[in-house]
Amino acid sequence: GAAAPSPAASSGAAAGLSTMEKGGEANGADQEQPENGPDQEKGGLLSLLQRENSETAPVLNRPIAAHLQQGDASSVDVLFVPVTLPVMNDCLSSSCVRPPRRPAGGSTPFTREKLFTAASQGDGAQLHGLLDFLQLHRKRLTSPEFKDESNGKTALLKAFLNLKDGRNDTIEVLMDIAEKTLDSESFINAAYTDPSYRGQTALHVAIERRALHYVKLLVQKGADVQAKASGTFFQRNAKLGFYFGELPLSLAACTNQPEVVSFLLENPHRRADPADRDSQGNTVLHMLVEIADDSAENTETVAEMYDEILVQQHKLNSKVQLESMQNNEGLTPLKLAAKLGKIGLFRHMLNREFVAEETRQLSRKLTEWVYGPVHSSLYDMSDMDTDENNSVLDIIVFGSEIPNRPEMLQVEPLRSLLQDKWQRFASKLFLLNFLSYLLYLAVFTAAAFNRKDGQPPFPVENVPADHLRCLGEVISVLGAARFLYKTISIFRRNPPNISSLFTDGFTEILFLQAALLLLCAVLYCCGRTEYVGLLVLSLALAWMNVLYYTRGSRQLGIYNVMMQRMILGDLLHFLCVYIVLPTSGSAPRRSNVETFKCEKPSYNDIGFTTLELFKFTIGMGDLEFTDHVQNQTVFYVLLICYIVLTYILMLNMLIALMGNTVERITEQSQTIWNLQVEDSCPSYFLWRFVFVRVTETNWKKWRSDLGVKLKEEPAGQLAARTEEETSGKTSGAPSLLFPVA
Repeated sequence: GAAAPSPAASSGAAAGLSTMEKGGEANGADQEQPENGPDQEKGGLLSLLQRENSETAPVLNRPIAAHLQQGDASSVDVLFVPVTLPVMNDCLSSSCVRPPRRPAGGSTPFTREKLFTAASQGDGAQLHGLLDFLQLHRKRLTSPEFKDESNGKTALLKAFLNLKDGRNDTIEVLMDIAEKTLDSESFINAAYTDPSYRGQTALHVAIERRALHYVKLLVQKGADVQAKASGTFFQRNAKLGFYFGELPLSLAACTNQPEVVSFLLENPHRRADPADRDSQGNTVLHMLVEIADDSAENTETVAEMYDEILVQQHKLNSKVQLESMQNNEGLTPLKLAAKLGKIGLFRHMLNREFVAEETRQLSRKLTEWVYGPVHSSLYDMSDMDTDENNSVLDIIVFGSEIPNRPEMLQVEPLRSLLQDKWQRFASKLFLLNFLSYLLYLAVFTAAAFNRKDGQPPFPVENVPADHLRCLGEVISVLGAARFLYKTISIFRRNPPNISSLFTDGFTEILFLQAALLLLCAVLYCCGRTEYVGLLVLSLALAWMNVLYYTRGSRQLGIYNVMMQRMILGDLLHFLCVYIVLPTSGSAPRRSNVETFKCEKPSYNDIGFTTLELFKFTIGMGDLEFTDHVQNQTVFYVLLICYIVLTYILMLNMLIALMGNTVERITEQSQTIWNLQVEDSCPSYFLWRFVFVRVTETNWKKWRSDLGVKLKEEPAGQLAARTEEETSGKTSGAPSLLFPVA
């Protein structure tokens, strides 16, 4: 019973519908639109009726709606109520600028900047509608438009880099969206691609930020626990960066996060492999050695982490000997500690003892018996003795640049090992070598003393004396060839450097002696008389090398080291400063002396003047030339200043420095002598020690309840073993590994 609309209203509505269709097409020209249905193709009436910005909706009954959906609007009687369209009424003119339409489906556009802003602010509300947007446009969070093209950073990495109080609300949202778009694992394991941070994933960042709950979440969602951050920032010797071993487990261990380490090793999802290596072949144990710095706090922390990883790995897989694995340089963690001079951790590794039965075989020290303050222990000598290539002893002895080198030889069981070997056989072999060298030196000296004068080479006369002289020359040359080969072999293992001269230096002297003598033989065969000069120099160096054998005695060996350090240290520094004074003093004295002719060297010569000034330094100066100076007052002022600076000040400073050197070396006499003993005869250590028994007295440690079963009466068994050792049998049978009472 409603009144029908007037023709004018109908024509106006038709005009409005036409305008809306044109405006909608213009407004959505730059945005993705859904496919048009039949209701939009025939007049767009249903589109008008469903617009969101209309303030008054048309009143339709169900039959009318059915006709509209079928596309037949001409035969339908429609009852309209007034419709107010303020936006459309304002945009009827061609000059109107309409606001942009929202994309189809009602989702807002998302860009990389918007995602990164939300991630950096930790605002999860800004990501509302992201899933709809990605599904509509068939995109993923790992798509190129959502990554930083300069370094490959994703929104997840951005979120982990901006944790606030250990949280960021966008992390769970992003990971949930990635899982719903079937891109979870790729998104979580997306890594940096730039040269500096290449390979760093969200798991690395979460560990570095000490966010255990996020580490668990990432691993549960499929994070790669063996991902390697191999960028330049994470490499050794980087000017700016931190070398931790590239792997997440190594990062957690090096940053002292035992809970994270335990989770990575024992979680039910993906367990980290502690035997995995970085690009330099280092495992997590190698990296703990790398970060040790010998401070008390650091040593304790690193030692606890080292033992914890060793025990957990043994419980998970006892077949893998983690501590015996080598890096690209062929170094185990123990050898690496010796090479780097990490004496604190090195001492802990050698004295490590576990009391639990299931982990006792990981011990390197086994307590055999205890009585009061006396403790007897067996030490495992694997990787230690010189019977192995690149052993710990070889590394310490030949590593002249290792810090704490003498002190490391004082650590048990190295100290007892050296003393035992020296007393048993090394001292006797060293003495035999010394006597052999003296015999060679006597032959060499006799051959040089009885050389012939004239033009070489000389024929061998048929007399016994000439035969002996020729035999002595042959022996001298053959000995020089042997010395040259020996020194070259040593240089291959330990290249010569200045620091090695402070404790040895005789290898270089022996090399120079042999090279000069061989060159002398070549000149002799070529008929050159210059061979005599080389012969004299070689003979002088040969006698100087006798000082090498003073290390057989502790007192003489230390005296020799004192001489070396005074010459190469104190005296060399003194000469570097002193050389400036005679040079600076000779020039003004030369200009102050009157020019006169003299056949003998005079003070007109600057070299002669410098030499005379040196005589003043040692108290042997001559004042005869004062008659030839032009200004005696100036001369005496300069001369007195020179004498005060050199003869009084600098010489006394040199004496004081030498006294300090003597005192310092005396305090280190035992450690230096141990180093000399090991350096003098490494090739003589023919016996292999599997275990070394060390008896120590510790007046601060009285507890005998060590949690292990000890010997009740060790004296009888000890006497039997002592008898075996004195008969020439080596100690260290496998049964000694687990002593039984």
